[in-house]
Amino acid sequence: MPGWNAVNIPDQSGRTAVVTGANSGIGYVTARELARRGATVVLACRSAARGKAAEIRLRAEVPGAEVEFLALDLADLASVREFAKRFGERRATLDLLINNAGVMALPYGRTADGFETQLGVNHLGHFALTGLLLPRLRAAAPGARIVNVSSGFHALADVDLDDLAYERGYRRWLAYGRSKTANLLFTHELSRRFTAAGSTITAAAAHPGYASTNLHAGATQDGGTLYARGVALANELVAQPATGGALPTLYAATAPGVRQDAFVGPRFGWRGAPARSWRAKWTLDDKSGERLWAASEKLTGVSYASLPR
Repeated sequence: MPGWNAVNIPDQSGRTAVVTGANSGIGYVTARELARRGATVVLACRSAARGKAAEIRLRAEVPGAEVEFLALDLADLASVREFAKRFGERRATLDLLINNAGVMALPYGRTADGFETQLGVNHLGHFALTGLLLPRLRAAAPGARIVNVSSGFHALADVDLDDLAYERGYRRWLAYGRSKTANLLFTHELSRRFTAAGSTITAAAAHPGYASTNLHAGATQDGGTLYARGVALANELVAQPATGGALPTLYAATAPGVRQDAFVGPRFGWRGAPARSWRAKWTLDDKSGERLWAASEKLTGVSYASLPR
């Protein structure tokens, strides 16, 4: 793992990948490097204009790339279901599902289905998408992988399973941390269920460290000019570029020997080559994982009935 970078990605010819939030930043780099290694890549993006522009850009940077844009709005379960339907009409198998898209530290809001926005987009949308695409992942096994992109900010807070709707008050950074904890709890429970079922699909997680991407735009909303300038300065002086931030995701998706429930991040926490990452103990709690899973199935209406508890 020391020194691992994009040139170490194994050949991906014959494999199909879905990357959510692939129009910019870490998602775009992830999609581009998978395509560069021969994968057929589906860019799953909310904005048609930005998604199609990313497709054109990727084709220019990787001549001959097999790439396609499909619309996906993770803040709308109807869009998630439509994406899964359209993908299934086009392709029989899916080898890599990269649940990368996300929002960070937004002011309070709700998705089309009434969920708090950060939990709805970062966790519930991806939970539903994964469940709906699971038959395609099974058809591609062995070797299929799911990578959920979390954050070091998961350390801010455990999920409050008794207040997923934030009826007791809302603090946007804690809400972000809880949504990123949800990503890790989902990975943990999914891994546990895959193991119990004897599945050859691997569920892993990754985080980019501190990378300069468009994700920071949401965090500066209503924060004032000084706060926005501080974020911009930190991005310039401290953050690594998206090319570095994407490496843990690419490692988790393609490197040999990645285990169930692995959590990969930069070696030095905020930057560096991919390495095993520290995670809060609450992200490994079986009971919390089961409770979040049950709540997620109820809220989204997507059941993983074929996976044992």
